[in-house]
Amino acid sequence: MGKRGQLYEGKAKKVFETDDPELLIVSYKDDATAFNGQKKGQIADKGVVNNIMSNILFGILEDAGVPTHLVKQLSDRETLVKRVRILPLEVIIRNVAAGSFSQRYGVEEGSPLARTVLEFSYKNDALGDPLINDDHILALELSTEAELARVRDYAFKVNEVMKEFFRARGLKLIDFKIEFGVDSKGTILLADEISPDTCRLWDAETNEKMDKDRFRRDLGKVEETYRAVLDRVKG
Repeated sequence: MGKRGQLYEGKAKKVFETDDPELLIVSYKDDATAFNGQKKGQIADKGVVNNIMSNILFGILEDAGVPTHLVKQLSDRETLVKRVRILPLEVIIRNVAAGSFSQRYGVEEGSPLARTVLEFSYKNDALGDPLINDDHILALELSTEAELARVRDYAFKVNEVMKEFFRARGLKLIDFKIEFGVDSKGTILLADEISPDTCRLWDAETNEKMDKDRFRRDLGKVEETYRAVLDRVKG
């Protein structure tokens, strides 16, 4: 599959067109950002870890009935994906209080939640990705009602599959962010990535943070932790 011109460059990935208008190549970078781009750095081989881990998890989710944009991995850093129109929504699932949830509501980090929480934020850097609800989404025409219902169903399904997957590998899935897109046929697909950048993962025995919080909070051992997570994911 021939790589053509660069279509887009984001904080963590570059996207290239291919000979097929329905397919794109995603190339993962080692750049790291936090706090809406205010903190920047590099994590050696982060792109490799995130690419391989995302593809493993997308494959498992496909088998569980969640359609994804994955076509095939091309190299350690590059993957062929279906072209989608990304819905401008960050879909956040929380199993345990942490991060901004703890700060917003004054709940101690690590506190169990009485039920799984689904949050949406408006994917807009200029506005700081504000939290929005279903009515906001429909009023702003960010998605249709049918698309939103499908996104909700898939998000909870992703949570159930991934919680079990990570539990078997000695990790607690605290929370995560995912994104969805719509392909040319109007099908909702899970897109973007699933990685230590987008999930909070804690060691099941020690509660050691095994994710991007090590970068955000200057906890050290960032590269080693990303690699350790990938090793567990590979089994």
